[in-house]
This record gives sequence, structure tokens and C-alpha cells, in this order.
Amino acid sequence: MENGFVDCHCHISAHEFEEVNCHMLEIIRHLFMNCRKFGALFTLFIYSLITAPSFIYTTQIYYPDLVAPCFGIHPLQAAEGPQQRSVKPQDLDVALPHFYNHKERLVAVGEIGLDFTPWCAPTQQDRDDQVTVFIKQLSIAKELDLPVNIHSRSAARVTIETMKEQGISRALLHNFAGKPSVALEGVKAGYLFSFPPAVCRSKQRDKLIKQIPLEHICLETDSPALGLHQHVRNEPANIILPCRYIADVKGLPPETVRLVTAHNAYRLFPKAKTR
Repeated sequence: MENGFVDCHCHISAHEFEEVNCHMLEIIRHLFMNCRKFGALFTLFIYSLITAPSFIYTTQIYYPDLVAPCFGIHPLQAAEGPQQRSVKPQDLDVALPHFYNHKERLVAVGEIGLDFTPWCAPTQQDRDDQVTVFIKQLSIAKELDLPVNIHSRSAARVTIETMKEQGISRALLHNFAGKPSVALEGVKAGYLFSFPPAVCRSKQRDKLIKQIPLEHICLETDSPALGLHQHVRNEPANIILPCRYIADVKGLPPETVRLVTAHNAYRLFPKAKTR
């Protein structure tokens, strides 16, 4: 089971993939075939659903050997046009039943977290609302005995401190771009960190990757976003890219990175391993 890659954070129900076919089963099949085409032997996609409507749509398809769902309310929500707005407590209120209706299928709660980017959360009230929604979802994760799949942008320290205060011991911080010193506080708490193909665009996170022990690293694509090239749709097949990059930064064989990160993923998401 642990011989292939594990994509710990992707969005295969995103509308960018709908051109393949309106049926989710065909989308998954297409993505899996692309992985084989480019040499990525996949064990599992752990896909994150961040809005209730997309979750209802995706749960119509059951593909347990290849995909495993997370569900959570993202700190940023769709607004009018292309803009995003900061999450409000009522956004979570509407979605609460989905956590419990599908608790047997969920392998984690996420994508949840904090995004204090100034143009997304310009006021203190925005940031306070995000923290309120975040803490409520951390509580749900503890109640359901599930790990959390975390978004943290311009809020790395607050995110990690909040999780520690709430007694969270199992967490994946996806596409982490905080300071190495902050990441190491997360390592001490037992948290894991994942990196997408976009990490290959520059060497800005080399120091961060070097300092995080491999036993605390997972692979992700965040498909369809955060690919090697901006404005080009990312796919799970590109999981090979961060694997090779992390191997190069750490001076390790890519095979070692693939095997260790897959083991880390199943350790963090044990329900995925038993599917």
C-alpha cells in the first residue's frame, strides 16, 4: 500500500477539472491515467473539499481505493466576481451537518485554517471571525478523532499557537511558507508539513525544507493550483516535482523521499490506510 506516492492535499472536485467529464468518476480516472503516463505510481489522493455544495457533489461517487476525502470550511470564501472574502461564523453553521453526516468517510477535517493576507482579511473583525471558525472546526476534529489539514498564510505563528492551545496533536500544514523557527515549533508539537510543485519555482524555501526533518514532511500538489507554472492547471501527476526537489535540497535519493513521505501520510491519516 505504501509503495506509491500519496498526494496529501489536492482538490480534484474543483471546477477546473470539469472539462474532462461532468461525472466525478471520469475525472478521477483521467487524473489517475495521467499519473501513470508521467510515471507517478499513485497510492492515494487525499482531496480537500472546502465548500458544502462541492462536498455534496463529490460524495455521490465512491472510489475508496484511490481517493479519500477531507472536509472543512476554508478561511476564505467566494464573493462576488473573482474576489474572496474572509469567512464568517454563519458559513460554518450552514456546513455543520456535513461533518457528521459523512464522518465515516472523512479522513481529516480540512482545509481549514487562517489567512491574514491584508486584502483578504483587512479588519480585526475579519481575523477574529477566522479564529472563531478555526477553533470550532478544531473542536469538531477532536470530537471526531480526526487530524486536520491546514491552510496558513500570513498567519503561520498564530495558526500553530492556536492548534497547540486547542490540544491538536495531528496536523498537516499544507504549502507552508512561514519562518523555519515557526515550523520547528510545529515539529515539536508533532505536526507535518507538505510542499506542492510551486516550491520548485524558487529557492526561497530551501532553508525551511532543510530544517524540517523528513519524518515531518509530506508531498502534495494542491491541484489544480500551485503548479510549476503559474496560470497552468496543476494535476496530481506533478507530485514527482516536489519529491525530486525535496530530495535535491536534502541530498537524498528521490525514492527515499517518496517512501518516507508516504509512510508519514499514512501515519497522519490512518483512516486512509484502512480504506
